[in-house]
Amino acid sequence: MSRTRGERGFVSQLLLFVVISALTGALAAGLVVPFAGLLGLSTQSTTDAFENMDANLQDPPLPERSRLLAADGSLIATFYDQNRVEVPLKQVAKVMQNALLAIEDARFYQHGPLDAQGTLRAFVRNSQSGGVSQGGSSLTQQYVKQVLFETAATEAEQQKVVEDSYGRKLQELRYAVELEKTMTKDEILEKYFNIVYFGDGAYGVESAAKHYFSISASELTLTQAATLASIVRDPNNVNPSVDPQATLSRRNLVLSRMADVGMISQPTYEEARKAGLGLRMNKTPRGCYYSPYPFFCDYAEQVLLDDPALGKTRDERRRVIDQGGLTIRTTLDTQAQRAADRAVAQNVHPTDGAIGALSMVEPGTGYIKAMAQSRGYGRGKGKTFINLNAQHKYNGSIGYQPGSTFKPFVLAAAIRQGIPLTAEFPSPGSTVITDPVRTCENGKPGYNRQPWKVSNSTSAGSTSTLISGTTHSVNTFFGNLEKQTGICEPANIATRLGATRSDGDPLQQVKPFTLGVNEIAPVSMAEAYASFAARGLHCKAIPITEVTDRTGNQVKVQGPQCKQEIPKEVADGVNYTLRQVIDGPDPGRTGADMHLDGRQAAGKTGTSEDRIGVWFMGYTTNLATAAVITDADPPQKSLLGTRIAGHTVGGDQVWGGKLAGPMWTAAMKGALEGRKSANFVEPNPDLVQGIPTNVPSVIAMGRSKAERTLKAAGFTMAVGHFVDSGLPRGTVARQNPGPNSTAGSGSIVTIYLSDGTPPAPPPQPPLPPDLPRVPDLPKPPGGPPRIGR
Repeated sequence: MSRTRGERGFVSQLLLFVVISALTGALAAGLVVPFAGLLGLSTQSTTDAFENMDANLQDPPLPERSRLLAADGSLIATFYDQNRVEVPLKQVAKVMQNALLAIEDARFYQHGPLDAQGTLRAFVRNSQSGGVSQGGSSLTQQYVKQVLFETAATEAEQQKVVEDSYGRKLQELRYAVELEKTMTKDEILEKYFNIVYFGDGAYGVESAAKHYFSISASELTLTQAATLASIVRDPNNVNPSVDPQATLSRRNLVLSRMADVGMISQPTYEEARKAGLGLRMNKTPRGCYYSPYPFFCDYAEQVLLDDPALGKTRDERRRVIDQGGLTIRTTLDTQAQRAADRAVAQNVHPTDGAIGALSMVEPGTGYIKAMAQSRGYGRGKGKTFINLNAQHKYNGSIGYQPGSTFKPFVLAAAIRQGIPLTAEFPSPGSTVITDPVRTCENGKPGYNRQPWKVSNSTSAGSTSTLISGTTHSVNTFFGNLEKQTGICEPANIATRLGATRSDGDPLQQVKPFTLGVNEIAPVSMAEAYASFAARGLHCKAIPITEVTDRTGNQVKVQGPQCKQEIPKEVADGVNYTLRQVIDGPDPGRTGADMHLDGRQAAGKTGTSEDRIGVWFMGYTTNLATAAVITDADPPQKSLLGTRIAGHTVGGDQVWGGKLAGPMWTAAMKGALEGRKSANFVEPNPDLVQGIPTNVPSVIAMGRSKAERTLKAAGFTMAVGHFVDSGLPRGTVARQNPGPNSTAGSGSIVTIYLSDGTPPAPPPQPPLPPDLPRVPDLPKPPGGPPRIGR
């Protein structure tokens, strides 16, 4: 650079400085005139250009971390792009305020938006070096720069904010001039403390104090404050945990500066500079990975990301969660969660070939109290990011076949249709359901006509009632019951109560529906059974109770959604029947080992086809729990011979009541310890027995007429096998209960149709053979015998 050009550049820069100084009141206005005249420039034109610059600084809310809390207020997780907690200036220790001002802008409270002394000093040095080598910005200007950086939409825009140019500094100053017209010095200092970066992921003084010293900003000591102040100038390179010696030197520089400007005495400085850093690092983990309850955390996060209340798109919702300073209160019950975790860990190990999952839902609210699973959160052996309890769209699996735990939906439909609990249906060892069964897939009435061969895995008599068929989990009984109820109504009940497919598709209405062939997530099954416990009141299972923003205002996220989906009397009947599975008198009941001492409990076992998975669904009036153990990886195979929790399981163990049941029992006992459970409401006796009604005779009637006659009298007709009879073929030859007997209304009357061939007469017994003649005996002497008294 030539001497002439250098001098001209120096004079131009000096003129600019003087003009700005005049505008801000830092120098006498008269100083402008000689320099302006020297270069033939108009001071007024320079002033006008400055005042016409944009002065409206956009100051949106700062990114602030959000917290996810359990029901008891304990922290589950923190979400953030920038780990920041905003605090008012009064909650920042005075010594922290002084330390920052000493090193950044000691005359902050004495000058206007421009520190003329500092700027002139920097100006002279920069001119001598031929560039911008030293800053002279006031704290207000620094705050402006921080805001511009935070609001920059791209990296290129951020780069422009930090570039060294007089044009940028002039624009920053224009914003600063306007800010100091509208804000007090304290307000500017408060905003600066909350926006500035303190390195190592800590934004704002409160997060920095917690991060480096595990205390609040209000509790900072002199040396701690000086340490934090020393980081601000170069937060990307000054890191106390990485290079403590360099940080110590920077801290002592701050202390020295505080002594120079009279904020601390020289003896205090000498004493403080001898102290170590005294770090007590406290990392603030981000997201669910480090959460003590990672899968529940992940489920809550996925539900929020799916909620339009937080934004129109998933990306918008992500930003609100990571930057919005939300307080998210969840339904998680830490006692229940710990009990669930223990129960799963005791029954299935992380590296087993099988997986275990357990979901707990509160009846009457739908609050998810716990989610536990055998696989840990993360990558590697025995870990997964898949939530085994959740629906597929919430980072869950495609679900698992729940086996016979689906039978209660057919039971509910039967009760809803007026079939009493004492009604009997055939329950042979095996049968083929060939009759068409009513369906309503896609809302269209129809029939499933595919033959279905069904066999029992439990013992039963030739017939079973709704109670005994459920207690023993008799497959053929439920096949015949479903034939009577149809598949449409059970499928509708299951859907309305929340037992929907994990993949989001409608339930498949096939004849084996009652045996649980649809893939369902455990949390959905817990939601449905909680509806039975709540006497038919269905509440959608939810993990969140309340969300508030940084100012304490509520965000209207999806809350409890409850609706009476089945009549209370129907739910009472289901509850009564399922109570017999656990606490009933039948020694052959499948849930005999799952009783909860001192509490009424209801439940149902389930084993999927080929014993790939086993379930136990059970509940009290205040907690419903789904427990499942199933083969882990597709293609799934039978659990028989699998090593689970250190033991190889055989055929006598791979049943819902033997494998999943103990896990359910342990979790329920732990979750409910110290808490009371109300008793269930007893069902109407007429629902159990039916109203005593005279059974009409349908002997000799055709099948259709017999059905109409029985239906008009309040009964349901079932058709048994053909029998020999002299009555015309196809007419009723026998009925059970018999003609003119008494049975409960809604009971099943089974008819037996004539095959048109009279029974063969019974064979006559053969005549006895001729016996030899017995000779006459001699008469006793003295006449006939006398009768004694």
